[in-house]
Amino acid sequence: MAQTAAAPASPATAFLAENRAKPGVVETPSGLQYQVLVPGDRGAKPGDADVALVIYEGRLTDGTVFDKSPWFVPMPVAAVVPGFAEALKLMPNGSRYRFWIKPELAYGAAEQKDGAGRTVIPANAVLVFEVRMLDFIPAAQYNALMSGIPAGG
Repeated sequence: MAQTAAAPASPATAFLAENRAKPGVVETPSGLQYQVLVPGDRGAKPGDADVALVIYEGRLTDGTVFDKSPWFVPMPVAAVVPGFAEALKLMPNGSRYRFWIKPELAYGAAEQKDGAGRTVIPANAVLVFEVRMLDFIPAAQYNALMSGIPAGG
């Protein structure tokens, strides 16, 4: 009986397999990988109904920066790609983490292009983020602040 060779691993799969073996890298059941750079407070962490205030940089595995916050940015946890939402929910205030988001938890086979039509995130890319969690607040409170309506009224 002839044996068939296993299909070669995709570049993303190969990268993540090598990365998960590095010291300090943790992998969640979904396949999100992270490393705690600064642990932060031991208090609460944001949930889906919160807006996280973060400073971040997003890179491809080759080091190309595709996005970077110039200062703190409010991020509604429920409004970002699944891997980034999962990542934010791991972070207490004052923490800084590095995340590796596999394609299935980000944009998958869909290329992401800039306003000029240039590809900034290729199909099936692993996204690497360094994120600093400054604070988070309930989305309802954030929306009230932004609309000028007092919370609860």
